[in-house]
Amino acid sequence: MTSYNSILDDAIVMARRAGDVQLQFFRSKELEITTKLNDFDVVTAADKASERIIVDSIRDKYPDHSILTEESGFSLHSDSRWEWVIDPLDGTTNYSSGLPWFNVSIGVKCDGEAVAGVVYAPKLDELFCATRGGGATLNGNLIAPSETPTLAKAVVSTGFPYDKATNPDNNLDNFKRVMPVVRGLRRMGSAALDICYVAAGFLDAYWEMNLNEWDVCAAMLIADEAGAPARRFRPDLTNKPLHNQLGALLSNPHATNDA
Repeated sequence: MTSYNSILDDAIVMARRAGDVQLQFFRSKELEITTKLNDFDVVTAADKASERIIVDSIRDKYPDHSILTEESGFSLHSDSRWEWVIDPLDGTTNYSSGLPWFNVSIGVKCDGEAVAGVVYAPKLDELFCATRGGGATLNGNLIAPSETPTLAKAVVSTGFPYDKATNPDNNLDNFKRVMPVVRGLRRMGSAALDICYVAAGFLDAYWEMNLNEWDVCAAMLIADEAGAPARRFRPDLTNKPLHNQLGALLSNPHATNDA
């Protein structure tokens, strides 16, 4: 029987290999930046190379497992209990601009529940990991959220959709409401790292709409296991991976609603 820990170990190897490729392309003239949905939605040669490494490894070792990945979509094995949910390069805009806040995100589900997760930021040398019921770690050390008690003392992060210029549901109204009542509001550019940073106590809270399953699967397990209350809102239609449909909200467990 496949154990969560053995799955996690394999996911870590895949993430590190993909991260090595990303470092080779980082700030390189061979990056080959192109766009997908619009000029804001970029993809690079590193996204594609990272995905190939991960997907080929899964198909080699777990050929009967389903795979959901940002670049290629959904590969379904209808009789499998297992599903790998992958963002091969989260934070591509940061990455393509030469900024270090990017990562590989690999989540693994069993019977629809996330049971193992890895978020690896190679340039920062930060490896976040968790298994269901096994706690969460950063570079091998257990993590926990902050103890900031109020929004007035909190540093909070958020993000915006790629179609923000045309989508009225672009989070600007929430941004305007939250900014005056928190100590600081950040837009880091990587949903997975934002969530992990709340889990580790570097940020006090995070929210975002218009996310996809590959953005949050691994990171929200890490947050849950670290003790940072995490909640999804809006429908979760993971069989339609080209549609943004998720919302994520999480904070440290000590925060009070003073806004």
